[in-house]
Amino acid sequence: MRALVGVELPGFRLVEPDVWVSDAGDVLSLHFFALRPDLPASLDDGPSLRAALTRLTADAGGGLIEASVKSLGGLPALRQILKLPLPGQAHGQVFIGSFTVPRAECSTVVKIQAPERGTTGMREAMVMAQVGPDAFFRAHPYAPEVRGGLPFHAADHARYDAEFPDHPLTRVRSVLTALAEGAGVAPEFAALPPFAV
Repeated sequence: MRALVGVELPGFRLVEPDVWVSDAGDVLSLHFFALRPDLPASLDDGPSLRAALTRLTADAGGGLIEASVKSLGGLPALRQILKLPLPGQAHGQVFIGSFTVPRAECSTVVKIQAPERGTTGMREAMVMAQVGPDAFFRAHPYAPEVRGGLPFHAADHARYDAEFPDHPLTRVRSVLTALAEGAGVAPEFAALPPFAV
């Protein structure tokens, strides 16, 4: 089922069905899952949902940067941004942003992946120089008890995107904003029973 429409974005070229790539190497993809969503909590229970997602992401070796429930094409959607270590590399991260639109027995996901390339860690180093090491690393706001995975820190905040317009995290946020403004939901998908835990 083609559940979402309008996900084709300027600057991305189609490389295979439902997969687009930008000149920067970012990958935009659209997925449909014909099974009950495995979200750890209801979309109506933001604190429990964000805390559980923080733990799951840390357990997978990554870090959850943001999670919130937003509207996508008029339906409630889970918007997430997370970071993971670059596979097979000693340094660097890949930033992943997504909207998950769950229904009772299926879901659709649109995802953007943007890896760091070349010299890594410049955003983090420059923000740490601005705020100082004591203010740089922070307990995770969604689950302060979480340890492990990639650390939560000041450089991942959206307020620094303007200073680093070409950083992959900035690009991920920009794509998610464009999707929120332009993507729509197919009527047959919108008519399906809503998701509930």
